[in-house]
Amino acid sequence: MVADPLAAFSEPTRAWFTAAFSAPTAPQVEGWPPIASGHHTLVCAPTGTGKTLAAFLWAIDRLMSADQAPSDSGTRVLYVSPLRALAVDVEKNLRAPLHGIRLAAERLGATVRVPTVGVRTGDTSAGERRQLVR
Repeated sequence: MVADPLAAFSEPTRAWFTAAFSAPTAPQVEGWPPIASGHHTLVCAPTGTGKTLAAFLWAIDRLMSADQAPSDSGTRVLYVSPLRALAVDVEKNLRAPLHGIRLAAERLGATVRVPTVGVRTGDTSAGERRQLVR
């Protein structure tokens, strides 16, 4: 087990997380190392145990970190949901860390890039689909 499960994250991400939560949950502590290593990872835990952040925080941190090479364009992270309601919940749950990490970076005087987030379902209009592609 890693002494500090947040050690591999950027300073703004660590600052946001420690201000928002008392400690990482077991799924986060166990999930982050293989995710950070690029391994396929299955996080299976009860509702309310931090699975969304276990799965996405590493990607959010890499996308926002100024020291990471920016992508020319295009999709960098894709989440496929079996249910529309779950996709909408995940999108809402990801907006808080994006906003919080941006604010933490401002307080620290650090530079971050805030990624664009979008949800596409069968009901997404043609205009919204075009905007997601851009």
